[in-house]
Amino acid sequence: MTSEIQLDRDRSAHGLKPECLPYREVLAQSIAVIAPTTTPAANLALIFAASGNGTWLSFLIGMMGLVFVSVNINQFARRSASPGSLYSYIAKGLGPTAGVLCGWGLVLAYLFTGIATLCGFANFGAVLLGHIGIHPSPITMLAIGAGIAWYMAYKDISLSATMMLLLEGVSVGLILLLAVVVWAQKGFALDMAQVTLHGATPGGIAMGLVLVVFGFSGFESATSLGDEAKDPLKTIPKSVIQSTILAGLFFIMTAYIEVLGFSGLSVSLADTEEPLTVLAKLAKVGFLGDLISLSALLSFFACVLGSINPAARVFFMMARHGLFHNSVGAAHSSNRTPHIAVSMSALITFLVPAFLCLFGVKLFESMAYTGTICTYGFLLVYILVSVAAPVYLYRLRKLRPLDIVFSVLGVGFMLIPVVGTVGIPGSELFPPPEAPYNAFPFLFLLYLLAGCGWFIIQKRRSPKMVRRMTRSMEAIEVRIDESDLL
Repeated sequence: MTSEIQLDRDRSAHGLKPECLPYREVLAQSIAVIAPTTTPAANLALIFAASGNGTWLSFLIGMMGLVFVSVNINQFARRSASPGSLYSYIAKGLGPTAGVLCGWGLVLAYLFTGIATLCGFANFGAVLLGHIGIHPSPITMLAIGAGIAWYMAYKDISLSATMMLLLEGVSVGLILLLAVVVWAQKGFALDMAQVTLHGATPGGIAMGLVLVVFGFSGFESATSLGDEAKDPLKTIPKSVIQSTILAGLFFIMTAYIEVLGFSGLSVSLADTEEPLTVLAKLAKVGFLGDLISLSALLSFFACVLGSINPAARVFFMMARHGLFHNSVGAAHSSNRTPHIAVSMSALITFLVPAFLCLFGVKLFESMAYTGTICTYGFLLVYILVSVAAPVYLYRLRKLRPLDIVFSVLGVGFMLIPVVGTVGIPGSELFPPPEAPYNAFPFLFLLYLLAGCGWFIIQKRRSPKMVRRMTRSMEAIEVRIDESDLL
């Protein structure tokens, strides 16, 4: 009898390990998926190619917009917690159909974030190993990254969070050190070309925002730890807002200094796959560049791991609501992790880039393509949660005019990168993107239509599915309300 009671205490309502993560590890989940190291180390070149001297402004606009989105997310996070992340929140605010739409968007967003950063891991890993005469194939590096991430996510969420916190902390510290060295060698100059946005266009800044959102994406992933976080109604909202602000300030500073560092050089930042290594060599601190390259490799890995965790938990909750086979919604008997969902997420994360490699797509290109596509999923859910927040508050009779303002601002800021991705035919300010990027929005819409079609089929097979989803959301609310009273 005693062992049965202990077993109940060791499991959450969904079978996961309850309240095992303190605040620092909850914050580590959000920071790991943001993977702040990877943006200045690799992705900044792609953003600069679109935004030019307006790169810092793209980051500023992105940070402002996502702070407003954070406020809307926290309307839910301060009142309820579950492994379903924004999928559960939007279902509670706008109903099951919108929730399922969000679920499909989140699954794609997290998986393609993992895929993009797995490509970065394989690319950086191959370069570093090449320095010592080892030349592994891209698929081998992809398998190593996905395999280790799978094991850690499968084994223990606490192990995952601790590793992510350590890797990102070291990486960010090294980049900040290099940034200070580079800026000091420039005499801490004020770059007027950046301040005056010389050569930048509204369309370029908006297009750059697409990859900026990718850079920030995952700040909300701590919401998937509703069962596993300690004091989730406080630690999760705090993690969501603080990860956004901290990452934003870091991105703006590093973007400004990298663009300044490359000014006047014969090589363009837009054509450089390892910009920090180049700047370190120019600053005669090449050893620091090597350390950052290694840290970037580990940061890419942390992001792969950080993406598999929330993707698996969204799969886990969707399966428990009848959208996937029941086994996907099962928790491991001893590890207390969603092991089937983790395995499925890790397998997809590996297979997609491996498939692209077999067709001759380079890892750097795969990272750009999948990073752009995952942004559409995040934009969808950020817009939906901003719409859902005031509806949810209205039902609770706690809606204030300021809440409507935050909702409008959140949606408005997220529409800027939407316009940047689609473009306006014939417009010089917001021209449509070039191939293959111009096809990605339509592929995303087809994906959503397929997901909605699957939902309709499942509803017809099981008419009680929607009622079961609604009861599940209500049970979460009741559990939280009762815990507040104790």
